[in-house]
Amino acid sequence: MMTAPPTRIESGVEYIESLRGRKLRVYLFGERVEEPVDHPMIRGSINAVARTYDLGIEQPDLATAWSTLSNRRVNRFLHVTESVDDVVGQNRMQRRLGQLTGTCFQRCVGMDAINALYSTTFEMDQAHATPYHARFRQFVIKMQEANYVIGGAMTDPKGDRSKAPADQTDPDMFVRIIERRPDGVVIRGAKMHQTGCLNSHWIVVMPTMRLRAADKDYAIVAAIPVDHPGLTFIYGRQSCDTRSMEGGDIDQGNAQFAGQEAMILIDDVFVPNELIFMNGETDFAAMLVERFTSYHRRSYVCKTGLGDVIIGAAALAADYNGVEKVSHVRDKLVEMAHLNETIYGAGIAASHESQPTAAGNYQPDDLLANVCKHNVTRFPYEIARLAQDLAGGLVATLPSEKDFKNPETGPLLNKYLKGRDGVRVEDRARILRLIENMTLGRNAVGYLTESMHGAGSPQAQRIQIARQMNLEAKKEMAKSLAGIPNNKTVTES
Repeated sequence: MMTAPPTRIESGVEYIESLRGRKLRVYLFGERVEEPVDHPMIRGSINAVARTYDLGIEQPDLATAWSTLSNRRVNRFLHVTESVDDVVGQNRMQRRLGQLTGTCFQRCVGMDAINALYSTTFEMDQAHATPYHARFRQFVIKMQEANYVIGGAMTDPKGDRSKAPADQTDPDMFVRIIERRPDGVVIRGAKMHQTGCLNSHWIVVMPTMRLRAADKDYAIVAAIPVDHPGLTFIYGRQSCDTRSMEGGDIDQGNAQFAGQEAMILIDDVFVPNELIFMNGETDFAAMLVERFTSYHRRSYVCKTGLGDVIIGAAALAADYNGVEKVSHVRDKLVEMAHLNETIYGAGIAASHESQPTAAGNYQPDDLLANVCKHNVTRFPYEIARLAQDLAGGLVATLPSEKDFKNPETGPLLNKYLKGRDGVRVEDRARILRLIENMTLGRNAVGYLTESMHGAGSPQAQRIQIARQMNLEAKKEMAKSLAGIPNNKTVTES
């Protein structure tokens, strides 16, 4: 059984302290990182997660909810949705955190995994008389009591994409069970692009795609503590990431907050039965993936919070240049706002249209969730383009912070890089660096690339939209209004 959780984490400071001394196997730049909490390249991502705790204290109605599982208020990222308002509340919280951090705050995957697993384990138990749902409820209760961060690990390396898991030349291209024991299983493999995994307390491993009967060993859902000695983390590079190690704060653009992705290597990890929530039930892998992606794709309303920041930065850049009242500038800002709110509208509509599952929690509307994510694969790129347009070429050619501090070059830069009267050159530089950070630098990962590939690349959403757009029903509506009988046979004239 799981050991009793330590003292409950309440604040961001307490969360950061909970990550210390875990002796994780983390590699960055080919070397092991002894204490990730203190590494300057990693700390910004930890700060972003810490903000999710502090928001719960500052705005409890926004960032927490009452859980009937543990009979207490819990962070929304750990909450099993009990109403439509709960699902909508997640989106409102996500947008606010995007505004506060300007980056990925890394907890949405775990939140969406909790809700997808809650309903899937319930229906799995009904079909196969398995014990997964009760186990999972107990796991979630313990996470709520300790106020832990859960990371959902779904994406596998995949190897040859034309082959199913069991058909791969190397069977480890998807996480798999290599040994079944009376008291649990041993698993092996890797998970890719894992957002915030080092900053989590627990990882929940899930299958990444629908499975066949032949793929039984790949149908595994299991919870693993992040400090398990069988886990190794290889940190992913981000554009301009070493600026965090140069000193100063201007050139970073966003010196306080950043995102995080890493690869997780799972080296023959034993998982006890009480932490296993799927074990060979291939017929439920597709349900789990689809319910998770439905939740996660409407979760991308978080990008509208980042969009709010970049729209504000672009408006400030125009203001500092003295062109804030020019008509084409105003028109571009309106276009940016229109695109941003279109994303939010689809996402929050998906949440408003949530329906109860057999387990009792609420599932977003899948069609609208996929429309939301499909918008996200496009619109942030146009918002970023317009931000760079309004910022001007200096967004990519601005001299370094050290040049501004140099006694010879600094005064000259402050003379020639002056914009509108009454605006400090440093303030102009800072806003340009923020735009660079979000459209070219570290946080472009969270705003752009993640928008493209997170929760499935664009074609994945198009497939789901095609499945659910109900074209035949729409044809019947058109026939009815056009006066075409349903039984009419179309022939050549």
